[in-house]
Amino acid sequence: MVEAKETEKDIDYRLMRAIQNGDMVAFNEMVDRYKKRLMNVIGRMLSSPDEAEDIVQETFVRVYQHRQSFNFQHCFSTWIYTIGLNLARNELRKRRRFKHYDIDDMQGNEAEFAIEAKVPSRLPQVLDAAIKNLPNKYRAAFMLRDLQELPYDEVAKILNIPLGTVKSRVNRARMILREKLKPRLESHNALSKSTLLPVSLL
Repeated sequence: MVEAKETEKDIDYRLMRAIQNGDMVAFNEMVDRYKKRLMNVIGRMLSSPDEAEDIVQETFVRVYQHRQSFNFQHCFSTWIYTIGLNLARNELRKRRRFKHYDIDDMQGNEAEFAIEAKVPSRLPQVLDAAIKNLPNKYRAAFMLRDLQELPYDEVAKILNIPLGTVKSRVNRARMILREKLKPRLESHNALSKSTLLPVSLL
């Protein structure tokens, strides 16, 4: 009898059980699984590689500190993204409070972050900049859905908003990007109404 292939969710659960028992090898493996994914999202939320790195590290610290509270009825990916995005949002609130700094007005400082599999590795700068300049609420939904390719219902849980709101924000983000990038895309028809990708034709 052929054993069923271990799913991504199975791997996360196996590692979390080991982590709950204090297994640091399993913890390091979990870090390797999620560090780039978190940097993709948090890096574009903050547009600062150093701050994003700090937030990602703090996310893993929180995961380990609260490992015993993880509920195996939920997806680990939902849990870790929720922790990371909450930390990133707290950082954005600090900026506004103390620096009078609004991420939606940011220009420049467009550091590139690695893109996970299924997304072109050389994401054009023009698209990267456009994503970073999306309003925060649209950017988070768009990155989780279209760059990380998470299901809509998981994005809804991570952002703690209704499913319909997620779909609305993702569609709004796609529309904004389509308008900003239209001159570059008209001849290639790279953006459709259903999805942003592929962007390799840019």
